[in-house]
Amino acid sequence: MTPRDAYAELLRRSRERAMLASCLELLSWDELTFLPPGGVAFRGRQMAHLAGMLHAAATDPVLGELLDCASRSDLTADPHSATAINLRQWRWSYDRRRRVPRSLVEELADVTTIAQQVWAEAWQRDRYEEFLPWLERLVALKRAEGSCLAQGGDPYDALLEDYEPGMTSAQLADLFGELQSELKSLLALAGDRRRKSDGGLQGSFPIDRQHALACRVAEQLGFDFHRGRVDTTTHPFFSPVGPGDCRITTRYSETDFREGFFALLHEIGHGLYEQGMDPEWYGTPLGEAPSLGLHESQSRLWENGVGRSPAFWQYFYPEVQRAFPEALRNVSREELVVSLHRVQPGVNRVRADRVTYDLHVLARFELEQALIRGELAPAELPDAWRNRYRELLGVVPRNDAEGCLQDGHWSAGQFGYFPTYTLGNIYAAQLLEAARRELPSLDAAFACGDFHPLREWLQRHVYSRGQKDTAVELIERVTGQPPHVAPLVRALQTSAG
Repeated sequence: MTPRDAYAELLRRSRERAMLASCLELLSWDELTFLPPGGVAFRGRQMAHLAGMLHAAATDPVLGELLDCASRSDLTADPHSATAINLRQWRWSYDRRRRVPRSLVEELADVTTIAQQVWAEAWQRDRYEEFLPWLERLVALKRAEGSCLAQGGDPYDALLEDYEPGMTSAQLADLFGELQSELKSLLALAGDRRRKSDGGLQGSFPIDRQHALACRVAEQLGFDFHRGRVDTTTHPFFSPVGPGDCRITTRYSETDFREGFFALLHEIGHGLYEQGMDPEWYGTPLGEAPSLGLHESQSRLWENGVGRSPAFWQYFYPEVQRAFPEALRNVSREELVVSLHRVQPGVNRVRADRVTYDLHVLARFELEQALIRGELAPAELPDAWRNRYRELLGVVPRNDAEGCLQDGHWSAGQFGYFPTYTLGNIYAAQLLEAARRELPSLDAAFACGDFHPLREWLQRHVYSRGQKDTAVELIERVTGQPPHVAPLVRALQTSAG
């Protein structure tokens, strides 16, 4: 077999694995949206079976032989070529996945499927004791997975690698430490706003009208409904099923339209990234984001950088008032914009203001490290959570539903995911600053409802590049600087000032 023949076979197998992964993604989306409760146990077995098949395909020893053959040739002479990039990423994935036994992969797929349903019920009923046995099992399984991947190193860092390749918990701790100091200063300066109320912004917002508005906004921002859809669920998420099939979800509050509105903007950011990728590269590293942090940068950019800007509301507020004339009759656009930047420490991450948001993430980052490293038992989590919230935010959840049950990430086995939210905020602030430098009339376009200039800029610099760069390399290439917190701090100072 020639090196080019080997590469062609690797390409075929990669796209075949992507088909299996897309089936898993679709089953997962269905589980969190429309699956009847009686189907959960069988869905767990389905997920385990497909996850085992995918793992077997991804760790087939033949892949190693093909990679060796293709890599010993001029195919990798140019390290920036599509061929070299694909081969490099395939090798990384192959070596990594082979460290984890198929039985563990299948058990994790089965357990997380059921645990997510148990978590949702426990959260709604404020019954941590019902979720605790499942969390204990999940922590044990993820510790085992981390140990397999780490090969003597830090198991948490090994799990983090799934979401942010190349990043370590020590690097994240440095970023969080620098950011925490700035956030504490901003909190101290925001005392006056914390004493103000939302006035008439809380009222009656019918869900059907919220959903209709959400779809109109998504379309205006550029989300293609011919290649995607919006649904409701317990915890908002996006599912990149495949080319032409990107699904986003949100959840609505009948008393405050902002919760569902900004959850939608967040997921639209993910959706625009997925829809902006080149379908010709689907099933290869060049058709995937380099990290979840970079993916999160797109959701945070559209949710906060765009969606909370005065220019955005200059265009959209009349439409929101038409959708909810009774609730917003006496609320001005200026009052709404002020409310979107009010700083008020609270117990809920999803509803957090921009200044305190990353403190919520820091608490989770610290606690999940302690869980994986064996420094904190799952039974001790509620008290540890309350104590850390008291220290970081000066608030204490009244119950576990407000506290350690509020997120579903750990029930899905996603340990190492949370810090990517803060990385996303950091990356987003840098990218938006760079976009504004290149496109000084960006806000004028937003005020007219024109979001194409920003989408086109992101398409060129982010969406179309796949894994040509690591996340850090992309940020440095586009913005001229490595990831750092100063642009985010400047954005927060402007919004909270």
